[in-house]
Amino acid sequence: MDSALSTVALPLALAVVMFGLGLSLTPADFARVGRQPKAVVIALALQLLLLPVLCFGLVLAFDLPPLLAVGMLLLAASPGGTTANLFSHLFRGDVALNISLTAINSVIAVVTLPLVTNLAVGWFDPPEAGTLGLQFGKTVQVFAIVLIPVALGMLVRRSAPAFADRMDKPVRILSAVVLALVIVGTMLAERDDVGNYLRDVGLPALVFCLCSLAVGFAVPRLLGIGRTQAIASSFEIGIHNSTLAIAVAVSVLGSVELAVPAAVYGVLMFPVAALFGWVITRTGAAARDEGEPVRAG
Repeated sequence: MDSALSTVALPLALAVVMFGLGLSLTPADFARVGRQPKAVVIALALQLLLLPVLCFGLVLAFDLPPLLAVGMLLLAASPGGTTANLFSHLFRGDVALNISLTAINSVIAVVTLPLVTNLAVGWFDPPEAGTLGLQFGKTVQVFAIVLIPVALGMLVRRSAPAFADRMDKPVRILSAVVLALVIVGTMLAERDDVGNYLRDVGLPALVFCLCSLAVGFAVPRLLGIGRTQAIASSFEIGIHNSTLAIAVAVSVLGSVELAVPAAVYGVLMFPVAALFGWVITRTGAAARDEGEPVRAG
């Protein structure tokens, strides 16, 4: 990818997305965790522990090339984003829980994303392993591109809440446009090999998306979490911040190929999440129509 794109345009695009996330957050979103700790702990355990293990198993099962395997684990370690909040709203999830999870995940990802990526590099040992690790300097870069724009967005919201509310919809639209442009740019940069990449990583990315959504919904329900909170958990776990994963791959680690799994996932997650939301909404409605007990959210 052109150096100007990787060093300027892509970090700037991610900054817009993360700033928009910050505009939707307040300190109360972090404080809310204490009022519903069980739902938060379960969702975070799934996101931070189970999801990388699940992704690792899929990568081994599909025998992905080393660089694409590391890219899949980088994606798995990326937190959810504002898109998860939108899907949760559309399908009647607990959006407040989504916002809290997104806030916490964005902070924790500063530690877990480099950790998971370094473990993946060590295990799969791609040819570029010597330059791929997220050592201290690169971890500081991740910290800067994740938390600084979020913090700035939160400061703007605190000082000008009316402005933040007015900007919510435009920034969400801009974030979606940015993600689309980032995906297109990644695919164009690898256009000579895009067919091979889609063949290699398309099915694993699809399976990972479906499994993430299903686990995010089913496990909380089995553990006694209400339906609306389980829906929120599902979308938070199943819809990753692909822009962040691509930006880390290209701008921090300097590998466009490493970004391909996140780009493919970014295309697939929208229709898959919409279909999943429709299915769980229909099954919930059917249970109510049949008079089956449905736990309150």
